[in-house]
Amino acid sequence: MKAEALSPRRLAARAAMWWPLLLLWPAWYDKHPLLFGLRDLETALWLVLPCWTLWRWRRTPLVTRGLLVALLLLVGGQEAVWHGQRAAVLAAGPAARAVGPHFIVGYTDFAEVAELAEKGLIGGIYLTRRNVRGRSLADVQAEIAALQARRRAAGLPPLIVAADQEGGTVNHLSPLLAAMPPLATLAGTADPGAAARRYGEAQGKALAALGVTLNLAPVVDLKPLTRPEGDRFSNIPARAISDDPARVSVIAAAYLDGLASHGVRGALKHFPGLRRVSRDTHLAAVRLNQSPAAMAADWLPFRALAGHADSALMLGHVVFAAIDAQRAASHSPAVVAMLRRDWAYDGPLITDDLNMGAVYDLGIGPVAAGSLAAGVDLILVSYDPRQIYPAIDGAARALEQGEITAAGLKESAGRLRRWPKLLPGGDGEP
Repeated sequence: MKAEALSPRRLAARAAMWWPLLLLWPAWYDKHPLLFGLRDLETALWLVLPCWTLWRWRRTPLVTRGLLVALLLLVGGQEAVWHGQRAAVLAAGPAARAVGPHFIVGYTDFAEVAELAEKGLIGGIYLTRRNVRGRSLADVQAEIAALQARRRAAGLPPLIVAADQEGGTVNHLSPLLAAMPPLATLAGTADPGAAARRYGEAQGKALAALGVTLNLAPVVDLKPLTRPEGDRFSNIPARAISDDPARVSVIAAAYLDGLASHGVRGALKHFPGLRRVSRDTHLAAVRLNQSPAAMAADWLPFRALAGHADSALMLGHVVFAAIDAQRAASHSPAVVAMLRRDWAYDGPLITDDLNMGAVYDLGIGPVAAGSLAAGVDLILVSYDPRQIYPAIDGAARALEQGEITAAGLKESAGRLRRWPKLLPGGDGEP
């Protein structure tokens, strides 16, 4: 018997019955960094629309009612968990205050970041486009100065003020600060070292005038031949200095010296290197299967410059299987041990942003805890500032449960105290 064809009206009715399924998938990602642009609207969207439909209960099919209830429970549960994490962090218990100084956080709300700063729940802030767009230099200077004043009043050390002002495609504080070309443009000059020193001095002077003390540059990944397919954000071919490790080392060293001449520290990134990756760590997990010997040239700038001009070293979200097949470098005890033991590097290690897809879906709290347990000193939570609460909460719980040892955290705190955490124009803490 031939099945009766559904009329357009009945097809529309069936589609209307199942429409909540279209919301269940994005609602699952409530508070996810990918939806940060909708952060002020997303919860209202997930809650108001279902509530409006349920208000018309008698006209709503039974299947649709069930899906709407599931949607409300899902979003309500996620909201409750996040607010619980936020409340636990802002209570500023001993564990949160112990791990907090190891976090650098981006922000959109001055009052929110000021509370974190005053309570000693963060060690630094991260400035980017949203913090300077449409504002004057004096406005931003005053805001940073106000945060530093609150730290002093609370008897706390100054905040690290970090930025991403590499030059080229990454000029996040421009046009407030003059945009500069990529360091790669210096590779072909007659004296690239001298040119890089002048470049670093000019950039360092501008950053210091704003109040920045840590610039997350230079990129010392070697330049790959091509941009990996699916790379939407990293774009290392445009950001890397050269494919010649010796030239990279010369330019990066001089650049760091130029920054340091104005009291700004740099960060070598992104160890173990993004030259050979096939995917974008902003979006997905990445794995390198080369041996350490095969990576010798890629690692030459990192190893030669580790600690140069008191620079930090940024760990990328790349699994280097020969050393740790399970964890990305950003939270790998084996990778950290290699850098500390074999390279004798005793300066600060900082993660790339934990909002990135390569690690975020593992749970930002567990990854933050894993990084500190591994011996990483600074955790970056920059793109989506609201993620700072689950990150700190996860680390604090790990400390309470012994997954982060008090001795290891004390060693890390000692490294940060010894590191010249500069206020613009001076060495050391005031």
